[in-house]
Amino acid sequence: MCPAAAMAGVETADADKASKNSSEAAAGYEKKCIFCRIVNNEMGTELLHSDEEISCFRDIKPGAPHHYLVVPTKHVGNCKSLSKEHVPLVNRLVDIGKEILQKNNVTDLSDVRFGFHWPPFCSVTHLHLHVLAPASQMGFMSRLIFRLNSYWFITADQLIEIISSKGDSK
Repeated sequence: MCPAAAMAGVETADADKASKNSSEAAAGYEKKCIFCRIVNNEMGTELLHSDEEISCFRDIKPGAPHHYLVVPTKHVGNCKSLSKEHVPLVNRLVDIGKEILQKNNVTDLSDVRFGFHWPPFCSVTHLHLHVLAPASQMGFMSRLIFRLNSYWFITADQLIEIISSKGDSK
């Protein structure tokens, strides 16, 4: 089990804030959220994919030659606020990430990193999947920031495992 998974049961005030619904969040838009503004074409950022459920754009500080952020089009809090019902959403984020990689001629999916920063180690509270390829070409700092089995970064599979077990008594 990754260290972040061990911390999954620890609730923080940030997670509570992220899961509270304001009137704007109920509509799926947070005006102070940079990712909500990006997916609503308010920032001039090129959207590589956009539909009612999922949007994708390039990371402003790429950690690899291909570094994309795949986000729910409507505001969803960070990964700590997710529940079992969000498993299909996380799977769809990964599927769109793979599609974007293929459209950009990245065919070796064994050299790709798909993951999320675990709160409080995320700078934007809007759920976002990092898609980095080729992972073998990530620099020293990127290898640290997107480090597997760390307290601050978890893979999509690890997140699915964590949220699938929420509410289960073990």
